[in-house]
Amino acid sequence: MALSGMRGLSVFISDIRNCQNKEQERLRVDKELGNIRTRFKNEKGLTPYEKKKYVWKMLYIYMLGYDVDFGHMEAVSLISAPKYPEKQVGYIVTSCLLNENHDFLRLAINTVRNDIVGRNETFQCLALTLVGNIGGRDFAESLAPDVQKLLISSSCRPLVRKKAALCLLRLFRKNPDVMNVDGWSDRMAQLLDERDLGVLTSSMSLLVALVSYNHEEYWSCLPKCVKVLERLARSQDVPQEYTYYGIPSPWLQVKTMRALQYFPTIEDPNTRRSLFEVLQRILMGTDVVKNVNKNNASHAVLFEALALVMHLDAEKEMMSQCVALLGKFIAVREPNIRYLGLENMTRMLMVTDVQDIIKRHQAQIITSLKDPDISIRRRALDLLYGMCDVSNAKDIVEELLQYLNTAEFVMREELSLKIAILAEKFAPDLSWYVDVILQLIDKAGDFVSDDIWFRVVQFVTNNEDLQPYAALKAREYLDKPAIHETMVKVSAYILGEYSHLLARRPGCSPKEIFNIIHEKLPTVTTSTIPILLSTYAKILMHTQPPDPELQNQIWAIFRKYESCIEVEIQQRAVEYFELSKKGAALMDILAEMPKFPERQSSLIRKAEDTEADTADQSAIKLRAQQQTSNALVMSDQRPANGTPPVSQLGLVKVPSMSNVDRDSADQGETQSNGTLTVVDPQPPSTPSPDLLGDLLSPLAIEVPQPDANQSDHNLGAGVKGAPTAEDALALAPVEEQMNTIQPIGNIAERFHALCLKDSGVLYEDPYIQIGIKADWRAHHGRLVLFLGNKNTSPLASVQAQILPPSHLRVELSLVPETIPPRAQVQCPLEVVNLRPSRDVAVLDFSYKFGTHLVNVKLRLPALLNKFLQSISVSPEEFFPQWRSLSGPPLKLQEVVRGVRPLPLLEMANLFNSLRLVVCPGLDPNTNNLIASTTFYSESTRAMLCLVRIETDPADRTQLRMTVASGDPTLTFELKEFIKEQLVSLPTAPGAPAPPTPLQPQPQPTSPPPAVSDPGALLAGLL
Repeated sequence: MALSGMRGLSVFISDIRNCQNKEQERLRVDKELGNIRTRFKNEKGLTPYEKKKYVWKMLYIYMLGYDVDFGHMEAVSLISAPKYPEKQVGYIVTSCLLNENHDFLRLAINTVRNDIVGRNETFQCLALTLVGNIGGRDFAESLAPDVQKLLISSSCRPLVRKKAALCLLRLFRKNPDVMNVDGWSDRMAQLLDERDLGVLTSSMSLLVALVSYNHEEYWSCLPKCVKVLERLARSQDVPQEYTYYGIPSPWLQVKTMRALQYFPTIEDPNTRRSLFEVLQRILMGTDVVKNVNKNNASHAVLFEALALVMHLDAEKEMMSQCVALLGKFIAVREPNIRYLGLENMTRMLMVTDVQDIIKRHQAQIITSLKDPDISIRRRALDLLYGMCDVSNAKDIVEELLQYLNTAEFVMREELSLKIAILAEKFAPDLSWYVDVILQLIDKAGDFVSDDIWFRVVQFVTNNEDLQPYAALKAREYLDKPAIHETMVKVSAYILGEYSHLLARRPGCSPKEIFNIIHEKLPTVTTSTIPILLSTYAKILMHTQPPDPELQNQIWAIFRKYESCIEVEIQQRAVEYFELSKKGAALMDILAEMPKFPERQSSLIRKAEDTEADTADQSAIKLRAQQQTSNALVMSDQRPANGTPPVSQLGLVKVPSMSNVDRDSADQGETQSNGTLTVVDPQPPSTPSPDLLGDLLSPLAIEVPQPDANQSDHNLGAGVKGAPTAEDALALAPVEEQMNTIQPIGNIAERFHALCLKDSGVLYEDPYIQIGIKADWRAHHGRLVLFLGNKNTSPLASVQAQILPPSHLRVELSLVPETIPPRAQVQCPLEVVNLRPSRDVAVLDFSYKFGTHLVNVKLRLPALLNKFLQSISVSPEEFFPQWRSLSGPPLKLQEVVRGVRPLPLLEMANLFNSLRLVVCPGLDPNTNNLIASTTFYSESTRAMLCLVRIETDPADRTQLRMTVASGDPTLTFELKEFIKEQLVSLPTAPGAPAPPTPLQPQPQPTSPPPAVSDPGALLAGLL
C-alpha cells in the first residue's frame, strides 16, 4: 500500500515499532483510537485525505490484533469516493474489517454494483475483489447477473474477466441458484475456448465447482476440457509467463483433470482416445529431476493424471505403466515423492488387474518400512497390508514380525492388529497361524489387544486337529523365564482346556502343567487370576481319579482366594472349590467349550475403526472384500469382562458366574436366578467413535467426551430402550415418529446445553451425528450443521428442511443426498430475527441406512437469548431508564412459583449464560439480582432490557420477577422466556427432581392487558 504523503500514518507506525513492551504498544494504540474516534465524531470537518489516513490507521491497528469496533461506516463511505486513492482504501479496509453478514455491507451494494457495470476497469477490479473476498447471499442475489455479463463479455480485458470468474465462483458457493440461467452451460463451454490462459484457469476453477455440484448440466464441457489438455500437452499457444519450469500451466492441467473426474464416464470413443493419448504423454514425460520446484509441479500433474486413469478404468497396459512409474518413485531419495508413490500404489490396489504387478515391488516396499520418516513407514505398512494374499502372506507376515522389534510404540498396536488379520485371512495351514499369533504376543504383548488372543482361542476351539499342537506351543512358551501377561492368559486357557491331550509327552503331566502355570501366579495382575483359577479347575477335572497331592494344592489355592477382596476372584474360588468336590460329575460340569458360531471377525471391524479417520481407506476396503481362508472360522465371539469362556455351564443350575459364561451379547444368552436361558442372538449395534473432533476443519466443535460408563449407559438406554420423557420433549411434536433407530444420549439435555452455548452435538444415533456451531451477531445468526456419517457405508436419501416460526427468516444451504462413509458434510444455515418471540425453529431431518429409514424433528437452538447481547449498565444509566418505563405493558411483574431452588450465585451464572449480564451493587438487598441486556431484531433494532429478580431466602422455590423494555411484545416474551428457564431447568443426573412446575398457560398472541403495578420497585433507591 502506498503511504507516501501520509506523514501521520508513518509516524504512528514508527511509534508502534519503537514501543519497548506490549503495554506501551497498547497505550499508544488506545491513544490513537481515541483520537480517531474524536475526529470521526466531527466527520463534516474531515477532508478526504484525512479520512483516508485515519482509515489506514484503523486497518494497521486491526492487523496488529486489536479490536476495531467503530469507524466501519467511514470505511464503507470511502467506496463511493470518486478518486482512486480513497476508493482503494475503502475497498481494502472494508474487505478486511467486515464479514458477509455485516449490516453496513448492504449500504455499499449499490455503489459496488455501479463500479462493476461502469467503464472504469480499475474500479471494476476493486469491486470484484471485494465481492470475491466477502460476498454473501445478498451480494450473490444482487450482483451475480452483472458479474456473469462481465465474464462472457468480449470487450473486457482479461484481467477483469479473470476476477469476474473467481468472483462468480464465490457467489456460486454462497448461493448455487445464481447459476440456474438458461443456456449457461453453453456459455461455460464457450469460455473453455478462451485463448488467454489466465481467464481459462479462472474459468476452470469455476467449472470444477459447477460439475461437483451437478455434472449432468455440463456434458458439453467435457470434450472442451480434453482439448484444453491436448493444447497444454503439446505446448500449443502457451505464453512464456504461463510456463513454470518448462511445464505448460501445471495449475490449469490439474484443475482440468480434476473437473474430468466428476464425469462418471466418457462415451465418445474419439474423445476417450484423445484423452488417453494426453495421459500417456504425461505418464511418459514425467521423471525425477534435481530441481525441487519443477519436481513439485510435474508430480502434481502426474498424480492427478494417475487419479484420472484410475477413475476412467483405463486399459491394463496403461495401468501397468502407472504401477511401473510408481515403482520408480518409491525408490528415489526424495521423501515426498516416495510418500506419494506409496500412497498412490495403495489406491491402485483397488484395480484388480494390477495387483500381481504391484507384487513385483514387494522388496522395495519392505525396504520402505525402515525409512527414517514415520509417515512413509505408515504408507508402506498400509500398502503391504493391502497387497497381501495367500501367495505372499508368509513373506509379508514374517517381515512385519521382524519389523515389530524396531517399530515405534505409536505404530505397534496398529501393526499387531494387521499382522493378526493377515495371519487369520491367509494362513496356509492351521499351525502357522498359531505360531504367528504366539510370536506376536511374545514380541509385542503390551500392544496386543484382547481381541487378538480371544481370536486365537476361538480358532483353536473350532479346530480339533489344532488343539494338541496349540497346547504344545503354549507349554513351550511357558518355559521361558519371562513372558508377557497376555501370553500367560492364552497359554493358561489353552492348557486348561487341552493339556490332557499332551499327557503322554514328557513334562506334560497334570502336576507338571499345574506347577509351571502356578509359577506365573505371583507375577500377574488381578485380571488374570480368574483365568488361572479356571485353568486349575480344568486340570483337576481332567485328573480322574484325582491325584491327592495335586488336589490338595489346588484346593489350598481356592481356599486362599475365598476371602479375596476382588468379587470376581472370590466368587470363582468359592464356586470351583464346591464344584471340585463332586468327583466324576465334574467332567460333565466343566466339559470342553463347544464350537463358536461363524460370524464376521471382530478384528476386521476394529481395523476399520482404526483406519476410519485416515485419508486413504482403500487397503481396508480391499481386505474386507477378499475371501476368507477356508481353514479359519469367522466369529465375533467375545468373552465377558475381558476373559474367554472357560466351561460349558449353559444347562446346569449353578450360582451366577458371569465371567465363566459365554458373553450374552454375542451368544444370545441371558441369565436369571442362576439359570441360563437361550434366546435368539441379536446382532450388535455398537456406534462408531465420535467424528466431530477430527472432521470439523477450521470450525471444530469442542464436544466434551463422556466417560466410558456414561457412554455405555447412554447406548443401552438409547439403542435398546424407549426414549425418555425429556427425549420426547426435545423431538418436536410435529407428528408421531415411528423410528426403529433410537437416539443415543438424552436429546433434551443436548438441546438445553446448546441453548446456553454455541457449539455441541444436537443429535446422535448409531449411524449419524449432527453437530452445531453457531455465530450470533445482533439479529443475524450463522449456524453450521455438521452431518457426520459414523459408519463404513454411505447414508442415502438424506433430506433436511427447516420449519421456521413466523418471527425467523431461515435459509439452509443445499444438503447432499448421500453422505459418504466415515465422512462429514457442513450445511450452513442463515437466521434473521424479525421480531421478539419464543417460538422455536424445527429441523426436519431424515436419512436411510440399509433398511432403516430414520426421520427426526429436532428443535434448533435459535432461541430468544441468542439475539441478546450482554451489556452492563451503570447506576447513572439504569435508574433514568427504569423510571421512564413506569408500568405495563412496558414493565411487567410476576410472582413465579415452582422454581428449582438455586443459590444466588448459580442463578447469576445462569443469567450470564443466557446473555443477561448481572449488574452487582444496583440493589441494596443482597437477595435480589438486577440484570441488563440488549435485544436485536429487524423490528426493534437494539432495545435495552432490564430485569429484577427478588428472591425469598426462606423459600427458594418462588421469586418475584420484573422485566422492562421499550417494546411491549419484547417485555412479555422475555419475561416468559426467563420464567421458563427458571421453572424448567434440566435436572442433572442424580440430582433431586425439581418441584412440580406451574401448569403451562396458553400463549397469547399479544402481551397481556395492562394491570396496575403491584408496587414500586427499588423503593429504597428511587
